Amino acid sequence: MSNQPAGKSTRLPREERRRQLMQAAQEVFVSHGFHGAAMDEIADTAQVSKPVLYQHFPGKRELYLALLDDHLGTLTQFLQAALTSTTDNKLRVRETMRAYFRFVAQDSQGHRLVFESDLTSDDEVSSRIEEFNARFASDIADVIAEDTKLSHIEATLLGRAMAGMAQVSARYWLETAGDLDIDAASELVYRLAWRGISRFPKEI
Repeated sequence: MSNQPAGKSTRLPREERRRQLMQAAQEVFVSHGFHGAAMDEIADTAQVSKPVLYQHFPGKRELYLALLDDHLGTLTQFLQAALTSTTDNKLRVRETMRAYFRFVAQDSQGHRLVFESDLTSDDEVSSRIEEFNARFASDIADVIAEDTKLSHIEATLLGRAMAGMAQVSARYWLETAGDLDIDAASELVYRLAWRGISRFPKEI
């Protein structure tokens, strides 16, 4: 039988505790939104005292920004791995769409926290999301520019369009709650994207 006093949390290594607190915060943010979330509830969900929570995060905004950075970093890694997985541009587009859908499937709460939060109008939050969107679009634009005669700005515009296509379609796919297989869904979006791009003149 444990001698741990009731209501007192087990001492964890700092990084493990931080991860636990972020997971609890994510649950509360997704359930109630940023503005409806309270540090008391986050502490209760994590089964720690408020002083323990404040040792790691000075406030809920810092908690939210830490979660945002974490999810955007993970999604960026997914997409960059897809883009560097092959030198065949057709397959790059396919793998990029698949990677986006896979991220959403494995962490739907994280995706909602990033793109459906009630804090997206905050300057610091919106700048982080815009930085991610710009990088994602730029990476896709590089693939398009490699394969066509389009200028950099034209390729970037199409990159933005494709990035938006991935985000909007993946969010809709989440709402179908499993009615459409993830591979079939990402394949549909990839085919739409590639058939559009492939009609542009190739670089000679």
